[in-house]
Amino acid sequence: MIFIGILLSMATIAFLCWLLFTLAVFALPLFAGITAGTWAYGTGAGWLSAILVGFAAAALTFGLGRFLLATVRPIWARLLIAAAFVVPAAAAGFHATHGILKHTMPSQPWQMVFSILGAGVVGIVAIVRIIETKAFRPSDGHSSPP
Repeated sequence: MIFIGILLSMATIAFLCWLLFTLAVFALPLFAGITAGTWAYGTGAGWLSAILVGFAAAALTFGLGRFLLATVRPIWARLLIAAAFVVPAAAAGFHATHGILKHTMPSQPWQMVFSILGAGVVGIVAIVRIIETKAFRPSDGHSSPP
């Protein structure tokens, strides 16, 4: 029975890591949506209106990022836009890794070392996912390669 518990724990951790890597690109829209929803609720909007404002802000942030990546030509500007999405993803990776390591590793310096490594890995995965999207590569006006 203990063996099944260990396997289920490992499967759960693997699933959560996959989920973190998959959703890391959406960290900036999530943060923007939560911030806007919290602001709306704090200014007197009801909870339903605050949720709608949060969803609208998240969708607008994601859509604006995709639009800018598709239309901006200079590579340095594209990298800055991609960095705006990667930095919150790396922060989320740091905190997720640190949360797991707090329960499994007693040494605080090693917790920080591995948390920083986790942030780097999540940041690299996020930048690769952003760069490989079609919106990052400009079209040259041709529908198919020559």
